[in-house]
Amino acid sequence: MGAPADHDPGYRNLIAFSRALTRWGSKGELSEADGAVLCASGSWIPLVGNSAYRDRASVPGMDLVARADDFFGGLARGFGVKVRDTGEDDDLGEACAAAGLEPFGGLVPEMRCRAPLPELDPPAGCTLSFVDDVAGVRRFCAVNGEAYGTYGMPSDSMDDLFDRPDVVLADPAAHIVVARRGEEAVATAMIFESDGVASVQWVGTVPAARGLGLGASVTTAATNLAFAHGASSVTLQASPMGEPVYLALGYETLFRYTEYVRWPRPPRG
Repeated sequence: MGAPADHDPGYRNLIAFSRALTRWGSKGELSEADGAVLCASGSWIPLVGNSAYRDRASVPGMDLVARADDFFGGLARGFGVKVRDTGEDDDLGEACAAAGLEPFGGLVPEMRCRAPLPELDPPAGCTLSFVDDVAGVRRFCAVNGEAYGTYGMPSDSMDDLFDRPDVVLADPAAHIVVARRGEEAVATAMIFESDGVASVQWVGTVPAARGLGLGASVTTAATNLAFAHGASSVTLQASPMGEPVYLALGYETLFRYTEYVRWPRPPRG
């Protein structure tokens, strides 16, 4: 058995990030009670945008799923539940399957970096900078809108998730790095800090700029900023495309998630 959910700072950081998403989008809503954390972002997409967690290991899996069905169903949305393969979420996985949630995609690696990474110079002709204005947040959205279209994410999802750019900029836990080739934004990553640790989120490179090492560059910059701010470690949830990049940089794989999804249903009543 792994450490209980309420004692794992990396898991708590993931929950904190999902809470933040509910503030960064104008259609976000948050419900927290009795160990269940239900995070509805500004977008309807079940994966990333609408997530159900238990922040106490004692919450029965069936209870979490039932409460998530009630909350997200009232919003006419689906939702996702991350189930770790460490043993501590076995009852949650069984509850998701019994309730008809569907496993989506393959296993998602949870990865951790325990020390700053060797500095990387950006590829020739490219520059890195941290975002400090609304235009920078919009560039971040545009890059990831194109990058995650590779995985089938709707093109307007990023704009919905981050349609309060002033709130994103005012959040002391969030920092965005953007890589440009000339004047064009081509890659980006976000760091989110909480609970004495940090996580790298939304690493993306536009298809036309892939293969240059930009993903490694923005990940390194984001990771090292987190350590400079005092994080004891940095985590991320890797895509299939990203896992070998992160391993080469110095991240290690801790465990893997299955993402169970309840797809949207028509509103009740």
